[in-house]
Amino acid sequence: MSNARLVAVISILLSASAADTARAQMGNGRLGPLARVAAGRADISQVIVRASNADALSQLLPAVAAAGARLGRRLPIINAVVIQVPGTALAGLANNPLVEEISLDRRTFAAMERTAATVGVTAVRQQFGYDGAGIGVAVIDSGVSAWHDDLSSAGAGQRIDTFVDFVNGRQAPYDDYGHGTHVAGIIAGNGLDSGGRRAGIAPGAHLVVLKALDSVGAGRISDVIAALDYIHANRHTLNIRVVNLSVGAAVYESYTTDPLTLATRQLVADGIVVVAAAGNAGKDSQGYTRYGRVTAPGNAPWVLTVGASSHMGTIDRNDDLMAGFSSRGPTRYDLVAKPDVVAPGVGIESLSDPLSAFYVSRAPYLLDGTVAAGYRPYLSLSGTSMASPVVAGTVAVMLQANPALTPNAVKAILQYTAQPYRGYDALTQGAGFLNAAGAVQLARAFGDPSLPVDDANWGHQIIWANHRVSSRNIGPVANAWSTEVIWGDSRVRGGALVEWGPSWGVSCRDLLCSSLVWGSPSSPNVVWGNRCGGGDCQESWTRTTTGSQPVGTSDGDTVVWGNGDSDTVVWGNGDSETVVWGNNDGDTVVWGNSDSDTVVWGNSDEDTVVWGNSCGDRCTPMLWGLTAN
Repeated sequence: MSNARLVAVISILLSASAADTARAQMGNGRLGPLARVAAGRADISQVIVRASNADALSQLLPAVAAAGARLGRRLPIINAVVIQVPGTALAGLANNPLVEEISLDRRTFAAMERTAATVGVTAVRQQFGYDGAGIGVAVIDSGVSAWHDDLSSAGAGQRIDTFVDFVNGRQAPYDDYGHGTHVAGIIAGNGLDSGGRRAGIAPGAHLVVLKALDSVGAGRISDVIAALDYIHANRHTLNIRVVNLSVGAAVYESYTTDPLTLATRQLVADGIVVVAAAGNAGKDSQGYTRYGRVTAPGNAPWVLTVGASSHMGTIDRNDDLMAGFSSRGPTRYDLVAKPDVVAPGVGIESLSDPLSAFYVSRAPYLLDGTVAAGYRPYLSLSGTSMASPVVAGTVAVMLQANPALTPNAVKAILQYTAQPYRGYDALTQGAGFLNAAGAVQLARAFGDPSLPVDDANWGHQIIWANHRVSSRNIGPVANAWSTEVIWGDSRVRGGALVEWGPSWGVSCRDLLCSSLVWGSPSSPNVVWGNRCGGGDCQESWTRTTTGSQPVGTSDGDTVVWGNGDSDTVVWGNGDSETVVWGNNDGDTVVWGNSDSDTVVWGNSDEDTVVWGNSCGDRCTPMLWGLTAN
């Protein structure tokens, strides 16, 4: 069928009255930001059509199929289907009352011997024997090596319970890119090829590996959503308690409507902890600090979003620093404080795959083991892609210590025990630097309050609804930990105010409860400071917006959020370091300046990223864009 005929048929069947202006406006309201851009084109667009419920989707599918649209995979987790359709037919499709929203199926990208000791997990393993045994961790990435000694289990082959390929449909495990194998090793490698020196965080955990990125680290959000749907359907059979997403996508709409973030919400409601990398856009090519660059799904409040720190090549916490490339909050559109915590993500040594693209492109960073393996079994990489699995592995160990923990309780424990460092604001370090030893101690104490904890270096704070709330009253019996409560809510179902522990929670400022107190009157708003009486403002956010409590240094950088079309972000400091997020075709981002460190995000095929690196040969490769998070 020709494109012209396809457009005509779909327009007839799905747009009952093209002349009805009010209905057309209603349809446009159901088009996501990038879908609205695509609606002006005649070429074929791949979109995700989301219905209000499963019954509505079932009713909608025959009409779309009969119209000649090319149907792709169904995404039951969000009551959606992927279709290919001419852009000019999107407005008509959006007018169908069964449609909830249409979103462009945008691109995704792949966003240890000292690491385990630095965060304290080595001490946990030695003291308590916890190694993540019995916990299933799902890894959505580029796949996993067909065999690596460090992923083996004595007499039982690889600790890969399941491998599903959403890219090429192959049955046997493989990783043609190499990113997923590295991530898998950070979580669950046992260090067999290095005498245990390069063991991962939870070497007893079993992995469910879901391939959603291709041989160059590219994919679409529908591939990731399909992987999330698989986890939802098989969570009990495979005992999946944690998901690691060292992948991300650019943010073009609120987390309340983005199909990618909505899919992660379902998993959190299932009781699964979703861990995601924050992204690697914390600085521009000239070293200027940038805010507001967290990628999806890490922009959702229910996701545990991880930034990157550097252990500086030692196990001493006192010399740890933030990794300059780590993306900072707040999130685009919703202005939510992120990241939640930070973890080591610089020079992380983990597994290599000799058949992957990384084995060639990252050859200078390959490392030998201590036994003959026939190839160099390890690789050193940097990025929030590496920090995220450090936290995912820690969560697996926490859940082994206390299987009753909910996702909100896990995040609260991680934040409460984290170590905040002076000189870094909450939009840079979140609640602080990961303290796995403290997190496991508190996880155990949530199960048995009589157990002792050593809280000398804890921050004793969480960031809830953009407020830094502090207390020593955190406890396991608190309504905030319910899976029905979204992180940042003020009330639970039924209307009761949120509590985080005994005599610690949200309260009313007056008898009418016209305004709320988050923890205490002194709990600062880490996004807006005192500008709007300590609440969230309804205005554009910049680094100077916070008034008496600035969130960053005064180096002249400014952030401007959006324009009248809700699809452009511009920020810079007036020295020609201009950033443009989104152009008239909705899929290109260019930032940097006119020198050799310019970064280009996306080309005409939507699959090329170039990332400038100012540290030359002294740095391990920083993974960003289509080469990692």
